Amino acid sequence: MTYLNAIAAQIEQRVPHDLLPEGDAGLLFRLYAVLALAKGADVEAVDVHNAWAAWMQERDPSHESIRPFEELSPLTQAADYPFVEAIRAVASERARMTGEPRPEKRRKWPGTTHHET
Repeated sequence: MTYLNAIAAQIEQRVPHDLLPEGDAGLLFRLYAVLALAKGADVEAVDVHNAWAAWMQERDPSHESIRPFEELSPLTQAADYPFVEAIRAVASERARMTGEPRPEKRRKWPGTTHHET
């Protein structure tokens, strides 16, 4: 099992069973694993929705919810929150276990500087 699949499985285990997508959702949860690694506990519902939209675009390109998060109804937006909580829980647990810093605290590439605009 790859590290992404392991993280994906941890996230999937934290989502209530009745909220899991039908069929093969392996890629979706790997996308969520990338969010856990990239954003950590700072992941937001818009991030989860964007990952879901990328996944759904391959499954059903005409799905009515493939639109910007802000254009969704509050009820549809709320459907992302259990996944946000699962990703945050896994990211926080990984940070505690591995001592990994939060994503924004990670070192920059050597020789790079931050330029303000």
